[in-house]
Amino acid sequence: MNDYFFYIAFGAFFVFVIGKQIMAARRRIPGEQARSLVKSGATLVDVRSSGEFASGHLPGAVNYPLHELGRRLEGLPAKGAIVVYCHSGARSARAFSMLKRAGREVHDLGPQRAWST
Repeated sequence: MNDYFFYIAFGAFFVFVIGKQIMAARRRIPGEQARSLVKSGATLVDVRSSGEFASGHLPGAVNYPLHELGRRLEGLPAKGAIVVYCHSGARSARAFSMLKRAGREVHDLGPQRAWST
């Protein structure tokens, strides 16, 4: 009985994690749309760490590490679009949710490499 419960719990956890990743990926915008938004005045926000940002970032991006984003919201424009990105898409998905809850117009590029595709 204990093994059965373990497998059910593990399966449920696996479905939950994969489901969250699929839903996050479905919210993402393509690089072409992100570039168009930024060209039209959207703020491009890199939510990686400051060290990652220093080692290379997209042109015109500002750095708001995810762990600082909540307390630095006032530094982002209250009006207008915001495009977020990170290394793999996990942090940008969390930033997307946080900014959406704060009432911001936000778009999730996902991973930085999506910018050029």
